[in-house]
Amino acid sequence: MDDIISKNHTRPAFVDIFVFIGLIVTCVIINAFGAFLANSSGLPIYFDLVGTFLAAMLGGFLPGIFVGLLGPVLTAATSDPMAMSYTMLNISIAIITTWLYENGWLKKIEGIFTAIVLDAFIGGVFGAVITWFIYGFEGESTSSDLVSGLYHNAGLPPFIAEIIGDFVVDLADKAITLSVALVIISFMSDKFKSIFKIQAWRQAPLTNETLLAIRKKKSRQLSLRIKVVALIACAAVVIGISAIYIGYITYFNSAIDRQTQFAESTAELAASMVDGNRIDDFLEKGIYASGYKNTKDNLTSIRKSSDYIEYVYVYKIMEDGCHVVFDVDANDTPASQPGDIIEFDPSFAPNIPTLLEGGRIKPIISNDKYGWLLTIYEPIMDVRGKVTAYAGVDISMNQLRMESRGYLVRVVSTFIGIFALTLALGLYFAEYQVILPLNTMAYTASLFSEKKKHALEETAENFHKIHIATGDETENLYNAFSEMTDENLRYFMEVQKKNETINLMQNSLILVLADMVESRNQNTGDHVKKTSAYTKLIMYEMKKEGIYADQLTDQFISDVARSAPLHDIGKISISDAILNKPGKLDDDEFAKMKSHTTAGAEILDRVIDTMPDGDEGYLNEARRLALYHHEKWDGKGYPTGLAGEEIPLSARIIAVADVFDALVSDRSYKKAFPFEKAIDIIRESSGTHFDPLIAQAFLNVQDKARQVLEEHADVSELI
Repeated sequence: MDDIISKNHTRPAFVDIFVFIGLIVTCVIINAFGAFLANSSGLPIYFDLVGTFLAAMLGGFLPGIFVGLLGPVLTAATSDPMAMSYTMLNISIAIITTWLYENGWLKKIEGIFTAIVLDAFIGGVFGAVITWFIYGFEGESTSSDLVSGLYHNAGLPPFIAEIIGDFVVDLADKAITLSVALVIISFMSDKFKSIFKIQAWRQAPLTNETLLAIRKKKSRQLSLRIKVVALIACAAVVIGISAIYIGYITYFNSAIDRQTQFAESTAELAASMVDGNRIDDFLEKGIYASGYKNTKDNLTSIRKSSDYIEYVYVYKIMEDGCHVVFDVDANDTPASQPGDIIEFDPSFAPNIPTLLEGGRIKPIISNDKYGWLLTIYEPIMDVRGKVTAYAGVDISMNQLRMESRGYLVRVVSTFIGIFALTLALGLYFAEYQVILPLNTMAYTASLFSEKKKHALEETAENFHKIHIATGDETENLYNAFSEMTDENLRYFMEVQKKNETINLMQNSLILVLADMVESRNQNTGDHVKKTSAYTKLIMYEMKKEGIYADQLTDQFISDVARSAPLHDIGKISISDAILNKPGKLDDDEFAKMKSHTTAGAEILDRVIDTMPDGDEGYLNEARRLALYHHEKWDGKGYPTGLAGEEIPLSARIIAVADVFDALVSDRSYKKAFPFEKAIDIIRESSGTHFDPLIAQAFLNVQDKARQVLEEHADVSELI
């Protein structure tokens, strides 16, 4: 478990919080200082993202997003409310920088170039779209000279000129800004940079290798991380869109009400400046009427008092239309002359009777040849209280629309910033509170392998070491899992102990049975033990040399070692007279002796038939040994005459061990050969009687074979 649990000291939570806040505050100050330097120098760059780059590279997504969000918020609160419109751009740049840095891109020249282009595209192209949407052409002061040149000198369309100009300026800015941040980072040691990696472990911290292994594991469908992100994102988007829509409608309606009140007060002011008793005199004499010029100058002052005011005029309403008394020049529209008749606009049709009677009408919003306007008519009365004319004020709804657009962009940009922050925070805490604890439990459990002797014991110990302490249902699951693992360990140990006892009894019975068979041949039974020992020596040497590695698995070696004593079990069917005959067997006797191979297979078949399907274990290997251990590599063996690799590997192995022990042992028909003579016979029979690879493996361990012969040594002591 030492390679799973990190040995690095974890800091107290308050230290992590202090470091986190300190990093954010420092980086926000760096951004502000950079912007101050850029503004003071007059250079066409922004230089306000050095801190954002540093926060993203040092702390990761969360600090980067926080700094990207707080910069525009502070700027909007202190100097420029429209700075909030660019929040989403800063946050996008912080996210991209974090990803590129953590994946090693910013350590390569091509990666740095990619980052500069991506950041400039976000800040320049998307920034230009936002600027165009809010301000229109040449709305961005930093790039206005370049944009103007592209438009007037290069003949580019205004929108294209805005995008290209902003992108070029942003490309230079991001190249300088990112380079400064990377230079600062290069002077920091890895140990110093590690201070800013904030981790909210609710368990024993994991090593980087373990984290990588956990994250590589695939889920059958969607991972919990993706589900958390999707849940938070869906909830935030639904709430955000609803809030933005309601907020925009409320803001727009409030703006209309505000402008209506402004227009009404302006119209009242205009009406108060016109002498209602002299309307007909003004109509008849125009500019030559006494006081006309002074009144028009006053109305002109009202017109110029606000960018929202588009038109200011005084009309006398008559059956044939609106008779102009006063009209102030507008930006693009020359004033009408006194006495001119203006046809009624269709939008005024329902109000004409009221106007002819001298009544008041409600504000009218129209969109005709004069533009999108909010119109207020204020009655002008003579001394008798009779309405003689109307003072009209038209408020430009385009200005209101531009203001509403700016509000919408600010709200959407702020929402995207808060959305990204919420998503990052939600995923961050879900990662340490739920995802990592669950994945750590799954990963620790997956380390269990039946091939390990003490795997379950290690798993139980490992579960206690990860020490999950989330304080919720995840911790309850961990505790239940740990208890279950401990209980399973106790049960497993009991079962393992019983299995070992059963296996010991089974192996002992096999040896006793084999001894009984061999003892009929007037041997002591040492043949069984020594043959098994030689077989093990051969198999271990073959595995060491990589011979038949695809077949020579640990399970195969175990099965062959256990079943080796049963290779001559068929001799139980051979009479004592044949087994113990001191001389050479005749043809009939030899034919009966050879039948011990098939007899052994038949005996083991009957045993296998009594076993449940799939539980035959080593008995299948024992059957192959019994049937084929007298086959020869050249095909001249018995009982079936198999040749080469047609003979099962286990039978080819025990053939060498069986023949060697027969050569070096006394038999009723011969005396034992010297060890060296037996070795020579094995060598000479390689490629005819024996598989040459197996024979050579035996020859390689002949010294150990001699030790087994002389001392009946335990093979495990020789390996």
